[in-house]
Amino acid sequence: MILRLAFLIFILLPITLVGLPIQMVIVAAGWRFWPVLPRIFFKLFAFGLGLKITCIGAPVKGRPVLLVSNHISWLDIPAIAASADVTFVSKAEVAKWPVIGFMAGLARTIFVDRTRRTDTKRTNERMSERLAEGGAVLLFAEGTSDVGTHVRPFRSALLGAAQATLSEGAGEPVLVQPMAIGYTALNSLPIGRAERGRVAWVGDMGVTDNLVAILSSGRTDITIAFADPLPPDLDRKAAAERAEATVRRMLVAINRRRPLP
Repeated sequence: MILRLAFLIFILLPITLVGLPIQMVIVAAGWRFWPVLPRIFFKLFAFGLGLKITCIGAPVKGRPVLLVSNHISWLDIPAIAASADVTFVSKAEVAKWPVIGFMAGLARTIFVDRTRRTDTKRTNERMSERLAEGGAVLLFAEGTSDVGTHVRPFRSALLGAAQATLSEGAGEPVLVQPMAIGYTALNSLPIGRAERGRVAWVGDMGVTDNLVAILSSGRTDITIAFADPLPPDLDRKAAAERAEATVRRMLVAINRRRPLP
């Protein structure tokens, strides 16, 4: 734990302080290579946290794509951002959370204020810009996090709203691609339900408590799996049900360390 904390403080923090103003200039200028520095940051951050990330598949290229995934921990953000060029969609409150809000901002997360109907135009513009750059947009379709043993029902209204917004900005139907993330081992030992509380972020656990638990847990093995995109002619309810079933099957396979279905 001490070595990891030293890495984060004495190596990653200085790099972040130097790179942050550079990244702000890159984003303000609208240059398309903006993901480079965040990707480096998240790879270093994942290394400092002791994350070993395995990716199976990748986001669809060359088409507007909405990734829909289960959600387990704030660790999902650095793990995914270190592995794929995606833009997260999140509720506006996340931007104010310590550490997590900062990380989400680096990944150019699109924060949606659900209490303001006037925020729709800004959200649409941000999503349109991202799709025009050829990147994928990721939505945690459960609307909350879970311990990682099962998948909560996907919220069809949330998925449908994101689809409609993205399609409007892209000018063509947006593909929905299921994605699953699972935590399979701690310190090289298979993770059981009792140990999942050390990585999952549920209930009233604080960020600091969760971070201490992670830093003291040894290496954390994470698998991120991408399925084939769904048929484009599905309505939002059918798409949510199909995506949920697909993610559930993938998560079961990941947790049991079996080949994906």
